[in-house]
Amino acid sequence: MPTEIENINPSVYGKIKEREITANDEDESVADPFDKREIFDLIRNINDPEHPLTLEELHVVQEELISISDKQNKVHINFTPTIPHCSMATLIGLSIRVKLLRSLPPRFKVTVEITPGTHASEFAVNKQLADKERVAAALENKHLAEVINQCIASRS
Repeated sequence: MPTEIENINPSVYGKIKEREITANDEDESVADPFDKREIFDLIRNINDPEHPLTLEELHVVQEELISISDKQNKVHINFTPTIPHCSMATLIGLSIRVKLLRSLPPRFKVTVEITPGTHASEFAVNKQLADKERVAAALENKHLAEVINQCIASRS
């Protein structure tokens, strides 16, 4: 990993309001399919690997770039790196993928891709993120797994 920060002064955006929890949300007897906002809430607070900011604050993840089909068990996330040559794009994508795989029921097929046209190596990064064997091998790397765990850890 590079030792110097590539995007030293990124644009920072405000966070959207937290979702209000209703009685139906807490009632286990009410059918509650997953929706875009619920998926967004799972990934919005992932920490950026270079900055003390979340992916939401950097607009790397946005609710409108998420699609979900609860009935078809599919989640698709597009994420937008802060710069077109971001060397952290694969790490960010892995962090999103790992967070969702750990948080969602195993019935979901999770796809994580770079928003089209926003990264110089979009095709190569998307290919790596879609390759289950590469993802599994990456997660076996102790150092990389620690970095991903730091990214997805909650800040106190």
